[in-house]
Amino acid sequence: MKKISTSFYDILGISSAAICLVHCLIFPLLTILPLGLTHNPFIDFLFASIGLFAILKIIKKSSLLVSSILVVSISLIWIGILIDLFFEIHLDLIYFGGIGMITGHLINYKLHRKQHH
Repeated sequence: MKKISTSFYDILGISSAAICLVHCLIFPLLTILPLGLTHNPFIDFLFASIGLFAILKIIKKSSLLVSSILVVSISLIWIGILIDLFFEIHLDLIYFGGIGMITGHLINYKLHRKQHH
């Protein structure tokens, strides 16, 4: 069975965080239009679950800097989602967490590629 490389999880994490960030930035604009759309924190929960899966695979093999960035970022995202889910208060923690996730995955991806060249 072929072992999945860390770079795959970085690409998965970058993609998930980028799509989530775009969703979080664009969706509030779409709610202005009379389309009947409402915010659903379970969509955020789905993106956060994919991101959590990716970072759990990455932090075992990454540097302390990358691990710290990813753990803090996913924590911000989860705190923001849970506060939104239980208290219906939307905090900007998700935005900062998304930017941090993208940054952490990009740094790890570049470090991983340098090691294999």
